[in-house]
Amino acid sequence: QVQLVESGGGLVQAGESLRLSCTDSGSAFTLSVMGWFRQAPGKQRDMVAIIRAGGTLYGDSVKGRFTISRDNNKNTVYLQMNNLKPEDTAVYVCYGAYDSVYWGQGTQVTVSS
Repeated sequence: QVQLVESGGGLVQAGESLRLSCTDSGSAFTLSVMGWFRQAPGKQRDMVAIIRAGGTLYGDSVKGRFTISRDNNKNTVYLQMNNLKPEDTAVYVCYGAYDSVYWGQGTQVTVSS
C-alpha cells in the first residue's frame, strides 16, 4: 500500500531556501512518476514539479528556482526550493503514480516578505 510522507516544510523569509522530502513508505513497487503539487488558500492545486523516467517537468513559476530529484533506493523524491518568494506560500503535496494516483497529506511552506 502506497503511503507518501512529506517533510521539510516551514517558515522562511523571502530569498531563503527549503528542501522538501517525500518518502513512499508502503509500496512494494517503484512509483513510475513522483512529484509535487501545491495549493494556496482559495486557489486550485497546481503542479510544481514532476520527475519520471523521461525527465523532469516544472511549473512556469518555479523554473530556475526549484529542482526536483529522486533517490529510488530510498523511494524518496526531493524538492529543493531556492530564492523563495511570498507567492510560493502554499501547502505542498507529494504525488505518486503507478497503477493509480497517490497523494500525501501535505506540508506547509510559508514565505514571509
